[in-house]
Amino acid sequence: MLYYIFRFLGDYGIPGSGMWTYISFRALLALIIALVISAWFGERFIKYMKRKNFSETQRDPKIDPFGEKKINVPSMGGIIIIVAILVPTLLLGRLRNIYLILIVVTTVWLGLVGFLDDYIKIFKKNKEGLAGRWKLVAQMLLGLFVGITLYLSPDATIRENIETEKVGDKVEVVHKNTPVKSTKTTIPFVKNNDFDYSSITSFLGEYQSLGGWIVFVLMTIFVIMAVSNGANLNDGMDGMAAGNSAIICIALGVLAYVSSHIQYAQYLNIMFIPGTEELVIFISAMVGALLGFLWYNAYPAQIFMGDTGSLAIGGVIAVLSIIIHKELLLPILCFIFFMESLSVILQVGYFKIGKRKGIKQRIFKRTPIHDNFRVLDSQLEPDCKYLLKWPRGAWHESKVTIRFWLATIIMAAATIITLKIR
Repeated sequence: MLYYIFRFLGDYGIPGSGMWTYISFRALLALIIALVISAWFGERFIKYMKRKNFSETQRDPKIDPFGEKKINVPSMGGIIIIVAILVPTLLLGRLRNIYLILIVVTTVWLGLVGFLDDYIKIFKKNKEGLAGRWKLVAQMLLGLFVGITLYLSPDATIRENIETEKVGDKVEVVHKNTPVKSTKTTIPFVKNNDFDYSSITSFLGEYQSLGGWIVFVLMTIFVIMAVSNGANLNDGMDGMAAGNSAIICIALGVLAYVSSHIQYAQYLNIMFIPGTEELVIFISAMVGALLGFLWYNAYPAQIFMGDTGSLAIGGVIAVLSIIIHKELLLPILCFIFFMESLSVILQVGYFKIGKRKGIKQRIFKRTPIHDNFRVLDSQLEPDCKYLLKWPRGAWHESKVTIRFWLATIIMAAATIITLKIR
């Protein structure tokens, strides 16, 4: 909104109007506004929820041995995050940008799904919340919408990077002048780091390109479901999901910016994606919103994020990576989310195998994996065989959270480095 107003004023030579065309200025302003909104609105939202007694029940001490300070803590904190993201994005973003539209729709859609889940838990007193199958259906519909939109929109294009002849000992990278629709994505650790989904469907002959887009849409659905649910699982300790997500978003902001800048894209030998610079505005707002939320969500939490926040955050991270064609880097960037999901899958599978044999067995003391680190030895079941009992004793959850943040920082740096390690 403000972008268009100041661009209009710039046509009349109003001093200072030109600043609003700079991504760096709008991105930093979006971060500051989101941080202020998150902190200001957060305090009032918490007071309102407590006044109305809209709070989670006390956490089970068997699950959270450090939960003695978390009595009658409000949930639905994701509302704070979503409001703090959307306000600066709508104020400062170029709203005709197809990528910005997609990411705003993602935020609102999954935010509503998460809100419905939290509403059922808090107001209907049903701890199960929204049935898991309906969450998956909502994520699938979003993935279908995003994939088809990127296929149909004439604005969702890339300019392919190509290597020219060697000049001395160097290879010059240039980008084609003609923008094209593409099912290519970045794959790490290989010399030519572009992988085309249509190469999987080469057997379809003249329909190879259409087949590639079908694979792309299916991949989009899978990535959204995987990352959204991984972020949801990660939201189990004070500050855990908010801190990890902020770090991941910073890395995605870097990737979005270099993908939208032809000189940086040329230097890194990656595809040039015009228009993704507007995502930096959104990402900056998201980082500011998450940091502001941490003011209240750090241990001991004054409010929990709830599915309203975690489902939306995970879905946003997934869609951002798909738009900038970096979804195959997510196992590295979202390593913590990946491990949370994998630990649950392995734990359930291993338990079922033992059950068929009449043996009670588990791999970890508890899953998702972050819960494994806060289990007291006295809480272990004596009749259960544990494959891994490390660590002995329990870590305080604030220590677990900070160590997971550090792991995410390392993996975020590694993700960016992969653009040059081939």
